[in-house]
Amino acid sequence: MADLLSLAPEELADKLKAMGQSAFRARQLYSWLVRGVDYDGMTNLPRALREALAAEGPANPVRILRSVVSQKDGTEKYLYELCDGNIVEGVTMRYNYGDTLCVSTQVGCRMGCRFCASTLEGCVRDLTPGELLGQIIAVNAHLRNRDGAAEHIGNVVLMGSGEPLDNYDNVVKFLRLMNREDGLHMSLRGVSLSTCGLVPRIYDLADEGLPVTLCISLHAPNDDIRKQLMPIANRYAMDDILDACRNYIERTGRRVIFEYALVGGVNCAPEHARELASRLRNMQCHVNLIPLNDVPERDLRAPGEAAMRAFEAELKRLHISVSRRREMGDDIEGACGQLRRAYLNRADASSSAEGNCQ
Repeated sequence: MADLLSLAPEELADKLKAMGQSAFRARQLYSWLVRGVDYDGMTNLPRALREALAAEGPANPVRILRSVVSQKDGTEKYLYELCDGNIVEGVTMRYNYGDTLCVSTQVGCRMGCRFCASTLEGCVRDLTPGELLGQIIAVNAHLRNRDGAAEHIGNVVLMGSGEPLDNYDNVVKFLRLMNREDGLHMSLRGVSLSTCGLVPRIYDLADEGLPVTLCISLHAPNDDIRKQLMPIANRYAMDDILDACRNYIERTGRRVIFEYALVGGVNCAPEHARELASRLRNMQCHVNLIPLNDVPERDLRAPGEAAMRAFEAELKRLHISVSRRREMGDDIEGACGQLRRAYLNRADASSSAEGNCQ
């Protein structure tokens, strides 16, 4: 199947020339693709070319299978179906400064973090650059068609299912494609990339010259606690991750965000806040505290409100820049992996019921 959205216009030109078409058709085709137009609507392309391309696969490899809107804050959750039938998800979060889309980078995830629903079944496969770009394009078209307005996604967070740096080459190509002036022309300064800490790839990313905000899923003040929550901590020590972050800050001039999910009885005591502050002191960084979203398959729960406030207050007292993430979409299974997991569970139950009737 052709994955045209994974190709830059120069690569599209080579493909079209091999099909006997003029190279200038690539610019026309690419303009339609990034606007989410199906082949039937590409009216300045020859019918024979449109039919040949349609025979190879859809213009966008990502289709919105289902969307759910939060009645609390307007957050919208999507289930996407890919051409091979795999399911991934995304979320549009509405802020005063514009809409932000949470993008998935893999079907599932191999990192095994205990508090994340996306990793329960491991990693099925990486997403292609076109499937990453296709999520933005599908949502842009959805917003236009639903609201009749020129709404579009302004910012992207690579915080959906998957570990972005475990799909490094495809993610980097996606970032370059989304930034192209003849494409979506989205600013890379509006992109946040979240990683659990693949140290060699953090150094590689610093060398790419891409001014994205690096977010580290830290979730612990020391290696012992981190190993309880994140298997990746057995490969990369916190000191090595923090050294890689300092290099990233120096190379890009961008501050690093440390994500810290508060887990009751595990990582949220005042002494944990003090230990975390001692590690981050004098770094150009910000701590984003995240109240844990319960995952029924894991025996982990969020702490009480008093404990969360005390942890945040202790970091502030120690002059660490910190905030607590807004809880968005909690009425629509808005956390990473939750909606997809619920959908797959229902599909499994339906299949089992059908099997029992035969």
